[in-house]
Amino acid sequence: MSDRLTLTQRCVLLVLLAEARELSNAELYGLAGLRLEKPQREQLNERGLIASTKVGRTYAHELTDRGAVWCAEELAGPRPARSGPAGGALYAVLAGLRRYLDGSGQVVAEIFRPDVPSRVVAAYAAVAKGGAQPIRLAVLRARLTDVSRDDFDVAIKQLARRDGVHVRSEADQKTLTEHDHDAAVVLGGITRHLLTIEAAR
Repeated sequence: MSDRLTLTQRCVLLVLLAEARELSNAELYGLAGLRLEKPQREQLNERGLIASTKVGRTYAHELTDRGAVWCAEELAGPRPARSGPAGGALYAVLAGLRRYLDGSGQVVAEIFRPDVPSRVVAAYAAVAKGGAQPIRLAVLRARLTDVSRDDFDVAIKQLARRDGVHVRSEADQKTLTEHDHDAAVVLGGITRHLLTIEAAR
């Protein structure tokens, strides 16, 4: 099956696997320099390897279960013809990953998980517009609706351990809404409502 896919299509599938989340065209390009043109996208859609959703004037793509199976099989696949040294290095890494999975008994889904802390930082930067102002966790949760509550909470706790990152309570409790209370994270036995990042990292 993989013989009929272009190198770009293969790379799109592998990036979606590694990121473990939906990616827009802009994110695919920003992360891996990939441009998924319409004919290539439609072929992946028709084969059920990715699901694409139109968002404004662009598309966002997510790996399907069939696509995940393709990726797992590709770990043991040969290097594509004319893939160059970068492709050769990629497939050498994939083969090493396959050996690790075979030896550990793990599956691919246990290795690749979403980088939620980075997504929280990106959401914060978008809301704060480059500043270092307190942003309510409710606002950030609303921008990351595909992230589960538990994953968001864990990400906030991880960020709180970084230098220049502060997770604090709202001093004026009367200003808190029901959404603010629901979105709060408990750290050290204290309920926190605000995130401040002095310098996005």
